[in-house]
Amino acid sequence: MTPEQVAVRSAAVMWADDRASQAMGMALREVGPGRAVIAMTVRDDMVNGHGIGHGGTTFTLADSAFAFACNSGNRRTVAAGAEIRFRAPTRLGDELVATATERSRDGRDGVYDVVVRAGEAVVAEFVGRSREIGGALWDDAGEEQP
Repeated sequence: MTPEQVAVRSAAVMWADDRASQAMGMALREVGPGRAVIAMTVRDDMVNGHGIGHGGTTFTLADSAFAFACNSGNRRTVAAGAEIRFRAPTRLGDELVATATERSRDGRDGVYDVVVRAGEAVVAEFVGRSREIGGALWDDAGEEQP
């Protein structure tokens, strides 16, 4: 399989069990080696007491894009840490698009940059640090691994 095909298969396996991202209405738009793009619309139940999108939902969107990017090589990988910088508020009805890109991968550790946009405006910048925990998402026969 090509690295692109590995990324697509890895994303399909992860997406099938990712109830959190699905429940928030996220859509996986694109995946490739070390990268992922996920979109989500800010719903009424995602708006905080200030009438703007809750920062936790923006973080969750960025974290989901990070997860798909860092697992794109069929190596079970989890977050070791993350930070976010909110650049602008989000609003009810905004479609947020998170683009995750691998910055570096050294052994079992990786660093990923995620930019979240509402239209052309950058609303958040996220940096995630990943750690491989061993094993694969699926085997050579295409079977999902526990």
